[in-house]
Amino acid sequence: MIDTRELGRRPGSQRELSLSVPAPAELGIEVLRVPEGEQIQLDLRLEAVMEGVLVTGTAQAELVGECVRCLKPIEDEFLVDLQELYVYDDHRHDESDEDLDDEVSKLEDDLLDLEPLLRDAVVLALPFQPLCQDDCPGLCIECGARLADDPDHGHEAAIDPRWAGLQALKQDED
Repeated sequence: MIDTRELGRRPGSQRELSLSVPAPAELGIEVLRVPEGEQIQLDLRLEAVMEGVLVTGTAQAELVGECVRCLKPIEDEFLVDLQELYVYDDHRHDESDEDLDDEVSKLEDDLLDLEPLLRDAVVLALPFQPLCQDDCPGLCIECGARLADDPDHGHEAAIDPRWAGLQALKQDED
C-alpha cells in the first residue's frame, strides 16, 4: 500500500517514488514466475488528477522458470511499464459508470494497492511459452534426451508392430 495523502488531492501535484517491495505469491505463469519474496524494484510517479491519482512507472525483477521444450532452468529479468488511474473512493460516478465499477481501481483511505496492477502487468508481459533459446530443439520423443546436448542423437527406425511377425520369419531364413 502506498500513501497518497502527501499529494493533497490537488490536481497537478506529483511525487516520484523509488522503492523495492517483496514479490507476492504466484506472480507469473506456471512455467515462468517471480519467486515469492524476490525484491521488485519500482520506479513510480504519482500524479493527482481530478478523479484520483494516476500512477505511471516501471517494475523490474528477476524471473525463474523452465523452458517449455527441454525443461532447462531459465533465469531472466523483466522490465514492465505500469500505468493505472486510481479513483478516489468518494468520487461520484455517473449512473452509466456503475457497470464499470468492478474494473475501476479505487483508493481506499487515500492508500493505493499496487499488487493487482503489478500482477496484471507482469503476467501480460511474460512469454506464453518461454524458451531457453529461440531455436531450442527440445527433448527426444522416444527417450527424453535433451537434443541440444547431443545434436546427432537418433534411434533406429521403429518397426511397425503389425509387421513384427514378418521380421521373425525373415530371421528364421538366415
